Order: sequence, then C-alpha cells, then structure tokens
Amino acid sequence: MESVQQNNYLLTEPVKKLLPKFIVPCVISLIISCLYNIVDQIFIGNSYLGYLGNAATGIIFPITVVGWALSLLFGDGAAAYLSLAQGSVAIHGLNTKDLGKTIANSILFSFLTGLVLIVISYMAGDAILYSLGATEMTIELTRDYGHIIFIMIPLALAQNTMAGIIRADGSPRYAMMAMAVGAVLNIILDPLTIFVLGWGIKGAAYATIFGQFVSFVICAVYLRKSKMFRLRAADFIPNLKSVSRVLPLGGSSFLTQIAIVIVTVVNNKLLVSYGALSPYGADIPLAAFVVIMKLFQIIINIAIGIAAGAQPVIGFNYGAKHYDRVREAFKYVMFWTITTSAIATIIFEVFPGACVALFGSDGELYTAFAVQCTRIYLALIIFTCVQKACAIFLQSIGKASAAIPLSIIRDVVFLIIFTFALPAYFGVTGIFWAAPHADIFAMIITVIVVLRVWKSLGKAQMGKLKEIENAELKMSHPGVIITIAREHGSDGRLAGQLVAGKLGIPCYYKEMTSLAGEESGLASEFISHINSASPALIRDMYLDTDVVQQAIIAQEKTIQKIADAGSCVIVGRAADYVLKGNENLVRVFIHAPEEYRIKRVMQVYGVTEDEARKQTHALNAARAAYYKHLSGNVWGDSRQYELCIDSSRGAESTANAICEYVKH
Repeated sequence: MESVQQNNYLLTEPVKKLLPKFIVPCVISLIISCLYNIVDQIFIGNSYLGYLGNAATGIIFPITVVGWALSLLFGDGAAAYLSLAQGSVAIHGLNTKDLGKTIANSILFSFLTGLVLIVISYMAGDAILYSLGATEMTIELTRDYGHIIFIMIPLALAQNTMAGIIRADGSPRYAMMAMAVGAVLNIILDPLTIFVLGWGIKGAAYATIFGQFVSFVICAVYLRKSKMFRLRAADFIPNLKSVSRVLPLGGSSFLTQIAIVIVTVVNNKLLVSYGALSPYGADIPLAAFVVIMKLFQIIINIAIGIAAGAQPVIGFNYGAKHYDRVREAFKYVMFWTITTSAIATIIFEVFPGACVALFGSDGELYTAFAVQCTRIYLALIIFTCVQKACAIFLQSIGKASAAIPLSIIRDVVFLIIFTFALPAYFGVTGIFWAAPHADIFAMIITVIVVLRVWKSLGKAQMGKLKEIENAELKMSHPGVIITIAREHGSDGRLAGQLVAGKLGIPCYYKEMTSLAGEESGLASEFISHINSASPALIRDMYLDTDVVQQAIIAQEKTIQKIADAGSCVIVGRAADYVLKGNENLVRVFIHAPEEYRIKRVMQVYGVTEDEARKQTHALNAARAAYYKHLSGNVWGDSRQYELCIDSSRGAESTANAICEYVKH
C-alpha cells in the first residue's frame, strides 16, 4: 500500500502539470529507440554504400518491427495493467501480490518470443530476405546487416518491455536514461566502426547491438528497486494465466506495429515490381520508401510517446473512477499530438529536400523521386498521429475491444486496399498516394469511436456527481438515532430502510460515503470499501495507512453530522461506536443462521452456493476486523447493543420488532 500512496499524486496533482513529467521522457525514449536504425541509415546513406545500403537496412526493418511489436505487446500491456491496478488499489484496497508475477512473466515471454523470432530468421536464410524485397543488388548487404542485428533481438525485446514497465512504475526519466545511453553509444560507435575501422554495414550493426545491450543492463538493474511491485526468482516461472492479463491491453500497440510490418512488406514487393516498369528501376523507389518511413517513424513515435506517456496518468485515474481527470488528460494529449504533427506536416511539405538529404543524396533521379513521394505520403500524417493516439488512449482505459480494431484499420485495411488499387492508375507513385487516402477513411471511423467513448465518460462523471448531489443531509426532528450493524445476508440494510419508512425518518447507507468523500476530497468508492475489501493478510497494515485514516476520520465526522441533524437510521460503518454516549441512541445488531444468510446472498446477488459462502465469510471477517481496529471491541458482542435480533423471520417482521422496541 505504501507504493500506492506514493502514487496518489496521480489523483491530486493538476493534470496540466502532471502530464509533462511522463510525456516528455516517454517521447524522448521512443525517439531515441527509433534512432538506432535511423542513425545507422544516416551514416550508411552518406557512406560509399549510398541508397543501396539504405535499401538493405529497410529490408531488415520489418523483422525488427515484428520484434518491437512483440515487446510492446508485453511491455505496453504490462504498463497498462500496472497503471489500472494502481488506480484500483487506491480506491478498492486490492491485493497487489500478483503484480510481480505478471510483470516478470511479461518480461520473460518478451525474451522467449525474441528467441523464436531469431531462430526463424536464421533458419529461413536468404529466402526471407528475398521475400521482404531484397534484390541481387542488395542481398549481400542485407545479409551482412541482418545476421548481426538478429543476435540481440531477445535482449532488445526484453529491454523495451522493461522500459514500458518502468515508465508505468512512475520512473519515466529512468527509462529515458536507459534508452539514451544506448543510443548515444550507437551514435558514437557508428562512424568509428563504419569509417575508421572500415567495417561498413557490419560496423553499423555491431554499434547498434552494443548500445541495445547496455540499455538492457540498465533497465534490468531497475527491477531491484521498483516502486509498485517486487520480483522474486519464482515469479519468472512461466505462467500463462499471469501473462494473459496483459495481452488484451497490449494488443493495440502490438497490432499497430504489425500493421507497419504488413504495409512495409507489401510496399517493398510492389515498389520493386512497379519500380522495375518505371524509369526509376527497382531499387530507387524502395530506397526512397525506406527514407520516408524513417521520417514517418519519427513523427509517429512522438505521437505514440505523447499518448503512451500519458498512459499511467489516464489509467490510474480511470481505475480510480476520476473520469473528469481522464477527459482532461485526453484533451491535452490531443492538443500536443495535433500541434506536433501539424508542425511536422509543414516541414515535410515545405522542406522535403532537406529531410531526404539527411539520409544521403545519390543522384538527381533518386532525389527528385524521394522529394515528390515524401510530400505525397506524409501529406495527412496529422490524421495518422491522431488515430494512433486515440487507439492508445482506449488501450489506457482498458477498452481493448475498441483499441485493437482502431490500431489496425488504417494500415491493415485501408492502406493495403489503396496500395493495391492506386498503382494501376498512377504507377509506382500510386503506392505513395495510398497513405493520405487511408488516413481520411481511418480518421472518420476514429472520430465516431472516440466520440462514443467520450460521451460514456461524460455520463459516468455525471452519474458520480449526481450521486454526490443526492447524498445530502436530510433535516429531521429531534428523536431516536438507530444504528444497525448486520451480518452479510441478514437483510440488515433492507430492515433499516423499512424501519426508517415506518418511523418517517431518513435512512443513511451509501449516502454516508458520498458525504464523507466531500468532506475529505477522497473518492466515495474508496471510502465505501475501507471496511469490506481490505485483504485479510494485511488488514491492520492497510487500516493504519495515512489515506485510510483520513477516510475514517472523514466518515466519523459525517456520521456525527448526520446524528446532529435529527432522528434517523444509520446502517453499518461502525456508527454504534462512533456515536457512543449520544442521547436517544439505540444500537441494533441483526444476525441470522448461516444457511439462511447464504440462501439470501444467492438470491440477491445471483451467485452460486460456494461463492455465496465465501463472500459471506469474507465480508463478515472484514467488518469484524474493521470494528476491532476502530473500537477495540468485538463486533456482534450482544453486550454492546440494546437489541440483537434474528432476521430469519423476514425483513418486514424484523423492522416491526425494531419499531416496537423503539416505541417502548
């Protein structure tokens, strides 16, 4: 619970000030991560290898993106799970002991899938390289680069998964630092290995994997000092149940990257095919596409970084049901996504030549084609960025069923359709025209989906406000104050409501927690669960935490205000102890035989007999522990009540008996 309290600033600090602390490091981290390949291409493109070297690295790109996708499946999934879990813990006091196993298995499976990927890549040999677009001109360079890059894939995947987890654990700067160190080493080593040592494209690959290894080590060190979870060796034993919790939450990020792979492979093949029929030949269109995709990747990573950086804030507040803060955070995400992508669009449309020249200039024919296609392909990148950010937002609030289709609809559906259709009319440039067409259609669907979710968040917030508005003190006449403690399944709440109706006085149950929420500034759901959902093994520790003590004090003040307002019935919340010494106080304890209570729980909540039995025992134990912690007395001890009554004769008879007692 201590770690959750440390993260409670996610619920209280102004969203406008809070978001940059997470977004800026995340954006920088993602830009740094994509620099590994981009820096290689800048140095390779400006070396004697020229655009053929760039084409070779572009052919390996889909394989590395598959690895990146797998790392995000586990990394972003675990990050979203961790953020939602923290928000739920803050409100419901849930047990976090399984977090370590889930986090450990996410890292483990990321590593294992990386092993599978490199085995497939090595076994497939040149066949997979040709299938990705290699030609006789580029096959040797592609092989030299790829066979070295493949070595580090398992550790690179594990490192990227850990980076996402570290950000969600409240340490985005550490994740950024880990990525930055590796990237800086790559930048330093690239010119040394390529030009000084003369290793060419192999040198670029060695520089990349060395930087990735150093980043892995730095991230692994963090796991020993994490805030929200603790990892043991036993947690790394494969457990499909643990890892299955994160897969739906990481599905959106995974499919977003897989979509890039599909598009890249399809484009590579079509570019080679249509390019061979054009004045540009097979290799120039492919090399130009590789460069354009690098520019695209930089801007998309900024958009993803903004949305993914906000994920801990959005997920935590959604888990805590602070829907107003979720909506506010999404507004800022959209503002910065639109602003940065609009600036990028201006740069790409006004200065495409400068952007292309970063990766080398290898003849007028290549440059003219690359400049023209940069303007075409990136014309509506602002739509792409907004669409990807919206998908990650939906992922952040656990709406995987909406996030996953939204992640792939632009790339896997519309982009592929137009990529096949348009070249028939426009030749090789039609492949590049497919992007803005896909952006328009995908954006329309994105707006429709997000507006529905936005409205649902608004309704949820209004419902919460309405609950607070309805929970107001009801003035009553002076008279008896009846407190009702009850065993779960004994119909104590219903009996209390019937008593209030018969006596013409107000009854307080859930209204108390809403009023206490207003008093303390804490969520009413959190206060509602402090005496019912605390895990058995850590109840005393949980009840002693500062935030719970704050809730208890607010609740006691509320109960006293209710009693001061006049005659009423108060159900639960240890009100009999809080109001001890009050005049006209009647303390009632309602109980019933266990089998009767279990049957009532089955009827009311629609659960099985076994579930009803477990629920009954757990809630009664929690109420007893809460009462003992508060008063030092035994909950249900008949000497503490004016009236103890068996409710198995029915709620109506029980209410009549209480009313008779009160009258006399």
